[in-house]
Amino acid sequence: MKPLKKKHYFLLAAALLLIVAAVYAYSLYRQVNAPLLSGSDTHYLYIDTDDTADSVYAKLAPVSTEQGLKGLRWLCSRYDYASRVRTGRYAVEPGSRALEVFRKLRSGQQSPVMLTVPEVRTMDRMAGRLAQKLMLDSATIASALTDNDFCRSLDYDTTTIACLFVPNTYEVYWNTTLDALMARLKKEHDAFWTKERLQLAQNQGLTPNEVVTLASIIDEETANNAEKPLVAGMYLNRLKRGMLLQADPTVKYALGDFTLRRILNKHLEVDSPYNTYKYEGLPPGPIRVPSVKAVESVLHPAEHDFLYMCAKEDFSGTHNFARTLSEHMQNARRYQQALNQLGIR
Repeated sequence: MKPLKKKHYFLLAAALLLIVAAVYAYSLYRQVNAPLLSGSDTHYLYIDTDDTADSVYAKLAPVSTEQGLKGLRWLCSRYDYASRVRTGRYAVEPGSRALEVFRKLRSGQQSPVMLTVPEVRTMDRMAGRLAQKLMLDSATIASALTDNDFCRSLDYDTTTIACLFVPNTYEVYWNTTLDALMARLKKEHDAFWTKERLQLAQNQGLTPNEVVTLASIIDEETANNAEKPLVAGMYLNRLKRGMLLQADPTVKYALGDFTLRRILNKHLEVDSPYNTYKYEGLPPGPIRVPSVKAVESVLHPAEHDFLYMCAKEDFSGTHNFARTLSEHMQNARRYQQALNQLGIR
């Protein structure tokens, strides 16, 4: 057998290198094109400002295939993902290849969240509910909503900032900044207050903020949507006559206690601009973020000549309305007797 010539050794080595390279390339091809998820449900990956490439891998590891995760790690290493980790909420669908997921992460191609602006009593609660759906923490949001300079940048103050929020569900990105979030909510507020609604408010002699303030009282007075236009009409009648509103929910707000079931004379003495038994007109701002239904009730109130209302003695959550004080006192006595029978003080 003739010995191999030097050039033959070279060709053999080159062939072996090509085979090794081909095997390696094929292995990489399989990894980067392997499905990343091991399950059949969409997985949402949340990346915040503290995350690194390693922590992203750690978050994906429990739901990933071995091949897919290897492919993702190789792509991230090859294209220096560690230096450009982008925050956000990313949807990883079943069957998505490692390469597809990498492209999403690298380009910041997020999936939005559906953010619901709730009907709540305090800005602390608003902050907590918003933070549940966003990268922002509740303390940051709450601090901003109680800061006069921040509120003034949105054309409100800390007493009227609740007027900005229109309860609805909006599509936003999880990593939206506080400024971007508030700009979006301001845009939604401005879109809500159409020319028609502004004209309806003017017809009642109210500004949009005053409409929202009255609506907040109505929501605290009744959860019965069918009754809200009646309550709105009653309070508007009192405002137009220069009467004190004498709304119990404003006293509860002034006292900081919405658990009160019975308003006593001692409660009416609280010295607060929110005490509508002491101060004429509407309070300085809303006592909660009201429902759209309550706002629409102020813009489309029931037309009647009622000036008084009192909770019904059957505790149905609805009210007896009256035109005269004597009629109202009869209604009030029946309600007070019902409270006494139940031992509610």
